[in-house]
Amino acid sequence: MQFTPQPGDPTWIDLYTSDLDRAIAFYGDLFGWTAERGGPEFGGYTTFSKNGVAVAGAMSRIEDEGDPYPDRWTVYLHSDDAAATEQKAAEAGGTVFVKAMEVPGVGTMAVLADVGGVGVGVWQPGPFPGFGEIGRVADGVWQDAAGLPSWFELMTRSYPQSLDFYREVFGWNDTFTVADTEEFRYTTLHAESPMLGGVMDGQGHLPEGVPGAWVVYFGSDDTDKSAELAVSLGAKLVFEPMTTPYGRVVGLTDPTGAHFSIGGTAR
Repeated sequence: MQFTPQPGDPTWIDLYTSDLDRAIAFYGDLFGWTAERGGPEFGGYTTFSKNGVAVAGAMSRIEDEGDPYPDRWTVYLHSDDAAATEQKAAEAGGTVFVKAMEVPGVGTMAVLADVGGVGVGVWQPGPFPGFGEIGRVADGVWQDAAGLPSWFELMTRSYPQSLDFYREVFGWNDTFTVADTEEFRYTTLHAESPMLGGVMDGQGHLPEGVPGAWVVYFGSDDTDKSAELAVSLGAKLVFEPMTTPYGRVVGLTDPTGAHFSIGGTAR
């Protein structure tokens, strides 16, 4: 679906990868994406498109930064004022990794860690709005989603604190509590469809020492076949395809270790 974000909505994603060439080949073969590399003034930043519409970005890892974390996808949330969002984040207990900075002729970005220590980006659109199109997920049905970013999920050890953080910093005042038990706590972004994403209590689910992460779900017409193709292209399974009330999903890491998921309508 065509996408016009509200403040706080996921509005862009990009991949930080140690092998950009391999990432371009992998996601191209898996999702049918094409890639356009930016010039030196943009550090070779690459834009992925699906059917001619921008859906994601990618940049090469800078090894001398001493970053201890694996290759990863970053989710950017929409802001009308990135500098103000950065300040709110710091006041709410977050950490600023990259201060609000203008990307000439494109927009303004910042990168933060939320109150639970999970990285998240901020995007204030300029001429470049972010996603041109995303998949739609409603009542467990993934519509027009194949090869498109379609669901954005924060898994965190700091569930109530994180919800407070995103409400305060990004204006998440339209949420819906799906479940609130010791076994499963989940709140969606937006109370009505399309909900776009959610926050899951990761206590008891996350490996020891992992604070949590934002995970991108890409749509598929056949989750199992997409998972098989991904593995044949060098991905690894994090969890096997499974049917949930929200569709059939699978967790993967790409050939250099960046985590992502694939979702589709259960058969």
